Amino acid sequence: MQTRILSLIASVVLVATLFAAEPAKFASGIVDIGMVAKDLGKTAKFYTEVVGLKEVKGFEASAEKATAFGLTDNQPAKIRVFVLGEAPTSTRLKIMAFPERPGKMPNQKFIHSSIGISYLTLRVEDMTAALARLKKAKVKLLGETPASLGGNNRITVFHDPDGNFVELIGPVNE
Repeated sequence: MQTRILSLIASVVLVATLFAAEPAKFASGIVDIGMVAKDLGKTAKFYTEVVGLKEVKGFEASAEKATAFGLTDNQPAKIRVFVLGEAPTSTRLKIMAFPERPGKMPNQKFIHSSIGISYLTLRVEDMTAALARLKKAKVKLLGETPASLGGNNRITVFHDPDGNFVELIGPVNE
């Protein structure tokens, strides 16, 4: 009887091992973020001049390709691309607009108001400089930010032109 129980346990362990999910292997540790804007020019200007991202070469997808990929319903896509740094491994923010078929605005009063991606977190080297850009652009800060995260690090939260939450985290250089 003990032999049968041990054999059964061994079989269950073997089957569980064979069917255990193997972790995915990714070619890069970078996640590109795609965002649809109401006004592409206004949003691009905000992310370059106010937030401080650098625009790099973008790309286009014809209506046929975008539809074949399951991304649009026969709408072409012109994507402008912005990076967080000079390194080839910098995260890319891809922003596009569809003026002929604008989407609907989600409820963005709070990050929990809508399901889906709710905010961007960008780590800055100099919160003082970032705050100066935000102030110059008359960007309204949310809550009681900038707020301390301990030590010299601060968090600053605001909305982009389409109401998306953006949080900056970094040290204050005094």
